[in-house]
Order: sequence, then structure tokens, then C-alpha cells
Amino acid sequence: MTRQTPSLNDQYHKTRTVAPPVGPLGVLTPGLGAVASTFIAGVIAAREGLFPPVGSISQMAHIRLGDKSEGRNPLIKDFVPLVSLDDMVFGGWDPLSANVLEAARTCEVLQERDLASISAELENIAAMDAVFDQKWVSRLDGVRVKQIDSKKDQAQALINDIEDFRSSHDCERMVMIWCGSTEAFSEPSEVHSSVKAFEAGLAVNDPNISPSQIYAYAALQSEVPFANGAPNLTVDLPWARELARIRNTPIAGKDFKTGQTLLKTILAPGFKARMLGLSGWYSTNILGNRDGEVLDAPENFKSKEVSKLGVLDTILQPDVYPDLYNDIHHVVRINYYPPRGDNKEGWDNIDIFGWMGYPMQIKVDFLCRDSILAAPIVLDLALFMDLAARAGESGVQEWLSFYFKAPQPKNRPQDRSQSDDSFNVEHDLFIQQTKLKNTLREWMGEKPVTHSEAG
Repeated sequence: MTRQTPSLNDQYHKTRTVAPPVGPLGVLTPGLGAVASTFIAGVIAAREGLFPPVGSISQMAHIRLGDKSEGRNPLIKDFVPLVSLDDMVFGGWDPLSANVLEAARTCEVLQERDLASISAELENIAAMDAVFDQKWVSRLDGVRVKQIDSKKDQAQALINDIEDFRSSHDCERMVMIWCGSTEAFSEPSEVHSSVKAFEAGLAVNDPNISPSQIYAYAALQSEVPFANGAPNLTVDLPWARELARIRNTPIAGKDFKTGQTLLKTILAPGFKARMLGLSGWYSTNILGNRDGEVLDAPENFKSKEVSKLGVLDTILQPDVYPDLYNDIHHVVRINYYPPRGDNKEGWDNIDIFGWMGYPMQIKVDFLCRDSILAAPIVLDLALFMDLAARAGESGVQEWLSFYFKAPQPKNRPQDRSQSDDSFNVEHDLFIQQTKLKNTLREWMGEKPVTHSEAG
């Protein structure tokens, strides 16, 4: 009798043990500026029935189960055991604002009419003093910072903050999402090669250790899942992978995929699907919020540029399709323009070519609201990172690549001195969506869907 090899569907059809979400989930954000204050205000407004959480996959999206004929298409939040919005509590650190209400009013993303009914709750969420170093964000002057010179002591102070928050809010579980500013561009160094090297670096104030890395270290030592929403070199380093494994804690990153890059990961797969050639993609942005001010410094823009430039090659595969994509001129610019505030404008000129090499052009003008697009990403990452921890996951959560401009690969680089940027990862938004939903299906004992998500 011929032995039957288990199919892919059979391999997935085994339910993962996921602990229930008992008690409140603490969500800590280094940085309580435009993104974090908008996220917190939106969650509070959603749970009070003022606005639905538009843009949140975890709250608004359905997930098809089985064949289309079965008609099973529940909301994701009804399919997997996510924590309720009512059971989320918020905290964070900020070098400028005293509380979330002050931050929201300063950043001017949300109008006063939308803040008024929830202002008391926002004001009660006080900012903890931040670990801050102006070397990494030259355009900001931190005024609410920890007066601690030793990086080792800074890390311990953050660990103490985490434990104080855990105790005062009776949180069994917590997650940390970096919502702070983009740090100056840096390269991996020997101090990042292992936990031992990193801890030695903390003790001697190694200049290659940034504030975001200190926050990540404190989170992982506290067994708090950490997701990096900026293009900083943070958990995409060997020491962070090692510590995440030791502490059995999930990590993810990096750089929230919001405006212009979101459109690139939607459009580029379409060009490739139709085998249309691409000769150039010029992208420029005007942005006036704190992020725009920080990115006006060349060393900080470099971090963002590297993150944004890495998308097209991975999607279009120029090595596989050299006639179509071998010589793309990809340019990215960001310009600080204060009158625009948080309402970023992303303008793209796309030069494509078709049959017999005839050129065509596409113009895209995306007048978006940066923090409005980022806020639901923070919500989803908080809920899904908590779910991953309760499912026994640790290390890089590649299935959450959907949310990042420069997602981390699960398999680390062989050269321990390198960051994850040296590895290619999937950038196609639709493949990322399938991976995200199939991971949830797998954990709940359902078969994967390999074609249409409609149902």
C-alpha cells in the first residue's frame, strides 16, 4: 500500500494552545506624541461607541474559514481570543508632554471636539520621564527626561517603571510599541553582537547604544513583547534576538507602513502581476509634524530613506525579471513643511513601460493623515503581539510583516554583526495579508487559504 504524505492542509489542521486573555493588558509606548496619543484617544472613543476603529484589521476585518461554500466568515476578533478594547490600559514615556491630553493638543492631529468627551481620561494618563539623548534626535530638546547618565542605570530605571506600571494597574500581561521619533542612522557594531556584549556596552555607556535599544532591552528583560514602529536599529540585531529567545518573548518591526510605502506595496504587485516594466519611481513627501521636524536632520532622514527604499526590489524581483525591473531609478525625499502639520502629502511619479517598450506615466498624490493611518497599526500590533505571547511564540513575528515598511525576517543573518536589513523579506501587501490570516487559521486549527480571501 502506498504511504500517503500529509498535505499542507493536514499539517495546519492542529489547534494551537492559546492561553485566554485574563485581566487587563498594559500597552506601553515610548513616545506619547502624535501617533501614540491618536491611538489611545481612538481606542477610548471606540470603546465608548463614539467612532468605529476604522483601519484596524483585528477589529474590522473578517477571515474566511474553509471553502467559500461553507459560508464561514467571522470577524477576526470573534475568531481568535484577542483582549477586549475595554481591558486595555495605557502608559508611556515622553520627553516633552506631561500627559496624553497635552500631547494630543500639542500635536493637533485630533480636533478639540473629538477630544472633549474623553479629555479627562486622556489627562489621567501621565507620561513617565523618558530616556532621551539628543545625539539621536538633534531637532528635539527633551525636557522631561531621566537625569541618569549611566545607560545601565537608565535600563534599570525603565525596568522599574515597567514593574511599577504592572503593579499599579494589576496587569498580568504587557506589550511595548515604540512610537517615538526616528533616531539617527547607525550601523550595527560589535556591541550589538550578543547579549553579553550589549550588557557590557550598557555598563560603559557605549555610544552605539541608542535610547530605543535601551527601551527594547528593558522590555525583553521584563518579558514584555516589543514592536518597533520606527526605522531605528533596535530589535533587528543579534543581541535582541538572543534575549527574546532567552526570555521567550515576541519581537517585531520595523517602521509602521502607513502612507506612501503602503501605496507602493499595493501598486507594485499589480505592475508585476501584469508584467509591466518599471523604469523609475520618484517619491517626495511634505510633512509638518514632530516627525517631519526630526526627519529634517540628514542623519535621521537616512534611517527613514533606507527603510523606504527597500520595498521595490523585493516585490519586483529584478534578478528574476531583468527585462522589466533591472534598472529602476528609485528616489525618496521628505521635506519638512510646518503648515501641513500631521497631514502629510505623498507625491509619486511612476514611469512604467509596456508593449514594445513604449513609456507611460502614473501620478499619485496621496493627501493622507500620518497618525490616523498609524494609530490602528499600533492597536493591531498590541493585540496580536499579546496573542503571540499567549500562544507560546517568541522571537521575530514575521507574520506581522503586513504592518511594517522594513519587516524583520524570522531567520537571522549568519553574520552576527549584521542587522536584519541584510536579508530580503516579503513586501507584497497581499502576500503579507495571506501570511497573517493563515497564521491565525493555523493557530485555531483551520486550514490555510491560498487564493481568494473573499467569502
